[in-house]
Amino acid sequence: MKFLGFFAFLFFSISVCAQEDFLAKQYFADGDFEKAVVFYEKLAKQNPRRTDYLQGLIACYQQLERYTDAEAYLLEQLNQRNPHPTLLIEMGYNYSLQDMPEKSEEYYDRALAFIEENPNYGYALGYQFQKYTLLDRAVAAYKKAMKLNPTLDYNYQLARIYGEQGDIERMYTAYLELLVNNKTSKSNILRSIDDFITSDPEDVNNQTLRTILLQKAQKNPDIIWNELLSWLFVKQRQFGSAFRQEKAIYKRMEGSNTGRLENLGTTVLEEKEYEVAKEVFEYIKDESADPIVQLNAELHLIEIILEEVEKNQLDAIQKRYEALIEQYGYQTQTLQLQVAYSNFLTFQKDEPGPAIELLKNSLELPMNERSKAYIKLALGDILVYDRRFNEALIYFSQVQDKLKNDVMGQDARYKVAETSFYKGDFDWALTQLKVLRGSTSQLIANDAMQLSLLISDNSLEDSTQTALKKYARADFLAYQNKTDEAIQDLNDILENHKGEKIEDEALLKQAQLLESQKKYEAAEFNYQKIIEFYGNGILADDAYFALGELYRTVLDEPEKAKTHYERIIYDYQDSYYFPQARKNFRMLRGDAVN
Repeated sequence: MKFLGFFAFLFFSISVCAQEDFLAKQYFADGDFEKAVVFYEKLAKQNPRRTDYLQGLIACYQQLERYTDAEAYLLEQLNQRNPHPTLLIEMGYNYSLQDMPEKSEEYYDRALAFIEENPNYGYALGYQFQKYTLLDRAVAAYKKAMKLNPTLDYNYQLARIYGEQGDIERMYTAYLELLVNNKTSKSNILRSIDDFITSDPEDVNNQTLRTILLQKAQKNPDIIWNELLSWLFVKQRQFGSAFRQEKAIYKRMEGSNTGRLENLGTTVLEEKEYEVAKEVFEYIKDESADPIVQLNAELHLIEIILEEVEKNQLDAIQKRYEALIEQYGYQTQTLQLQVAYSNFLTFQKDEPGPAIELLKNSLELPMNERSKAYIKLALGDILVYDRRFNEALIYFSQVQDKLKNDVMGQDARYKVAETSFYKGDFDWALTQLKVLRGSTSQLIANDAMQLSLLISDNSLEDSTQTALKKYARADFLAYQNKTDEAIQDLNDILENHKGEKIEDEALLKQAQLLESQKKYEAAEFNYQKIIEFYGNGILADDAYFALGELYRTVLDEPEKAKTHYERIIYDYQDSYYFPQARKNFRMLRGDAVN
């Protein structure tokens, strides 16, 4: 029983301490230092070896300008047996807050002197100096420790400090030396220097890095310099230059594969730089000996052609697909070809029948569960196009059940909701969407929330759901690439349902379709109407971001783009578009963008 009583008391003490720790940190974070200091005094007294409590207490005293109390407490700690030398920095900083530079410098010197006794103190002291932005002192601590003990390596910390000091060339040089000496990975280096690089090739930081890399490549033609130059050129959107570096890498590497070239091609394609993308995939097709890599390159090349294709050219593209099928056949390794061809027949040629038959035959091939899911999702999409909704729902539900916790399963659930929406079964769509709002995929979660709000908002005030049904029909026509008909149906909503909640949704959807037809002024007008009449609605951030993108990427009006990104940054911080809006704004302003 005594043991039980002891453990109960111990558990109670730990719980109380944890609660006090939480409250101390919470009050400090909230800026309520008067309350925080009470808890930190108690915690520091009960746990004298906990440096975090010591630092929390000192910080509270300093925030409250109780410098004498901070000094007295630090002196008490320094008089203990074997005090840690970082306390000297704390004392020095306490004097600096009182504008007493001579005293603060005295304590900083005493702290550095400890390194002579034990160089292993170098890291702790350097880090503490960095914490208070005493960067010259931090450099001195790291260098002194390494000089006294050559086995210590604080060059990574020194490189970061050079960056903070604005000595960019020295920072780049230090990081690259770490890379050459195998002291850190390339990915770590790229993460570190990414903050200092912009998309502007004329930016001084970019030019400095380019010069250093070219100089190093001339002195020592290591492949790493080509890799870093390629990375820099991609950042600067100089994709042709990046391609030249990647070709050099490919030619110089023994037994190399085309993985890096494929990644570059995909990036360039996403950026809609079709001419360079075409060069990359043509090169991959010619150079690779792997038939599947060659096939993927061929499919990307067709994808590029389809971006600008005219209706009268579709028969020639179909022959190209048929030639690939004849060459590669119907097999498990070529599922991507079967899906691409089926999508072409359906969404480009409006011939879903042969596509459905093709994919159903593909399901007879021996394959694993994920490959089956890949085919079933594609087949379901085509069945939806062909208005065979119930059959599509069966395939989507099968994927959803087999891969419940996988992104493919979540995607299938969203397709169930979307198909139910097209059918007019809004209640079942809502049931699926509520689950998806917590999806691990941010894109699926965002799409689910948007569709869920569309249905719920437009069901409350209109029990007949007349406008919602019209919108679902227009959305389905857009899915079928019947863009003109979809725009006309949305016009019907805008003319006959003015002032209803559906109006901003119709304006947004119509604007997106107008953009796809390159009717940019009409799209701009719609986005502006959303902002003017529905500025407090849930789609305002969509309109601001869409306008920002339109001004940045199409209309070449960067100042207007900045204004619209800025509105998201300041007024819609919980928006899905916030991270990209901030990045684009900083890029247009000329900041370093990470």
